[in-house]
Amino acid sequence: MKPTDKTIEPINICFSSLFFHLNDMHNSQLLVFFTLFSAVKWVVGESGFCSENGYESNVIVTESIYHKVTNPTLSPIHLQDLPGFTRSVYREDHAVITPESHVFSPLPDWSNTMGAYLITPAMGSHFVMYLAKMQVLSRSALPSEDVERFLFVLQGTVTLTNVSGISQELLVDSYAYLPANFEHSVRCETSATLVVFERRYVNLRNLVPEQIVGSTAMQPLLDTPGEIFELRKLLPTSAAYDFNIHIMDFQPGEFLNVKEVHYNQHGLLLLEGQGIYRLGDNWYPVEAGDAIWMAPFVPQWYAALGKNRSRYLLYKDVNRNPL
Repeated sequence: MKPTDKTIEPINICFSSLFFHLNDMHNSQLLVFFTLFSAVKWVVGESGFCSENGYESNVIVTESIYHKVTNPTLSPIHLQDLPGFTRSVYREDHAVITPESHVFSPLPDWSNTMGAYLITPAMGSHFVMYLAKMQVLSRSALPSEDVERFLFVLQGTVTLTNVSGISQELLVDSYAYLPANFEHSVRCETSATLVVFERRYVNLRNLVPEQIVGSTAMQPLLDTPGEIFELRKLLPTSAAYDFNIHIMDFQPGEFLNVKEVHYNQHGLLLLEGQGIYRLGDNWYPVEAGDAIWMAPFVPQWYAALGKNRSRYLLYKDVNRNPL
């Protein structure tokens, strides 16, 4: 809930006065104080505390549609008072990887690009999911031999050029599928953030997938019998493609009707909103910026919370016999 100026003013005054009495507190009282202070500070925000006039500044910030992914609420600056804390969890059949535990390093063979691997075969997956933060005059590298790639723009603008020299500009909410062994490059003049999926392509009856470029808004809403969420599929459903990417939208209070248990693997990135995800016997509060890996047959279920739409991007392997 967004606090008003009337709620911020007494909070500022109260905490300002309390700081002068810290030396008189016992250890147990200090623990309670800092716990409450951290919680209120997280809710109100940095600008709500001890500004020059005791009120929030009226600064207008232009934000992209998925700004919470690249600027999450629980980024490291908000955890200064909670050392050692993380919501990230790794289990045998699932993982929740949250922004405060991301570790970025130079992406192999990419230029001026930092990457954070969120899902890899070391977990048990048969695909890779990672964030790529492209900086000034950056350029992608090609995947390994026989590896296909899907990229989705979260922030900024990139230029995709294929082997024929045809270039296309990809904005936020745009995406591209690049078949295995398909020469291409992704360039960025300023800065951009991508989420990238890669997996080794599984051939089937000599079917050949094609390069796909599109945006979420271009894709029609599909029927979801028995469900109330909105579904878009970003790739063709034909047998040439061995995975698909779904965009799923939930209004506050909406949830999955089916408590899913299936042979497919999932890689998920929450793009907007917040909710509760059930994985196995565990229930996880999640929000924009969180990534989830789901192994085959792990029970899974989602419900949207809060006041705004919840949207996530979901990888799903399809069209192949699990044998």
